Amino acid sequence: MKILIVEDEKELSDSIVSYLSHDDYLCEQAFSFNEASMKVGVYEYDCILLDLMLPGGNGLDILRKLKSKSPQTGVIIVSAKDSLEDKIEGLRIGADDYLAKPFHLPELGMRVFAILRRKCFDNDNILHSGKLSIDLLSKCASVSGVILDLTKSEYELLLFLIENHHRVVSKSALAEHLSGEMADMMDDFNFVYAHIKNLKSKLLEVGLTNCIKTYYGTGYKWIKDEESGK
Repeated sequence: MKILIVEDEKELSDSIVSYLSHDDYLCEQAFSFNEASMKVGVYEYDCILLDLMLPGGNGLDILRKLKSKSPQTGVIIVSAKDSLEDKIEGLRIGADDYLAKPFHLPELGMRVFAILRRKCFDNDNILHSGKLSIDLLSKCASVSGVILDLTKSEYELLLFLIENHHRVVSKSALAEHLSGEMADMMDDFNFVYAHIKNLKSKLLEVGLTNCIKTYYGTGYKWIKDEESGK
C-alpha cells in the first residue's frame, strides 16, 4: 500500500515514515503545498496523511484537488489546527478521518489500516478470492490452509491486483505502486515482469493456475473465479 505524508515538520514526517514502513507501507513525503499538489496530480496513492497548515497554501485546497481527481483515495487530516470549522470542512470535502496533533503513532497506524480496509476490502480483516485468503493484519496469504511464502513485493503485488480485479492493471501502474517515484527513473519494467513470474510460480505450486491473466503490451488482471478453472 502506498501512502503520501503531507507534513512540513520534517522530524514528525520522518517519524511517521519510519513507523509505517515497519508495517510494509510504501511511504512518500511532501513538505510544502506546491510539492504535495504536484504529487497528488501526478501519482496515485491508497491513503494520504494531510496537514492543513503548509508553506505556500492550505491543505484543504489539496484535498479538493485530490477528490476531483481520485475520489476513492483515503485521506486522514493530521493537523494542530483543531478547530471545529476545519474538521467539518475537511470531512465535507471528502476526508475520511481527522487526527489532532500531538498523537500516538500506533493510533495513526490503526486509523490508516481502518481506512484501507474499509475502502479496499469491505471492512473485513480477511480477504477472500476463490481458494485464496489474505489476513490483512498479519499480512499472510494462504490457499486452502497452505501458507504462501511471499516476499514483501510479491505480497503487495498480489494485494494490488486483487484490489483492482475489475480492470487490467498496466505495467507502469504496478511499477509505481511497488517503487513509488523511483518508477519514473526506470528504463524498463523488468522488475515487474520478474515479480509477476515469481508470484505466478508460487501460486501454481498451490494449484492456482489461471488467476493472473497477462494482456500482452497492456498489463495484468486478477481473475477472481480461479477455482472455476476460468
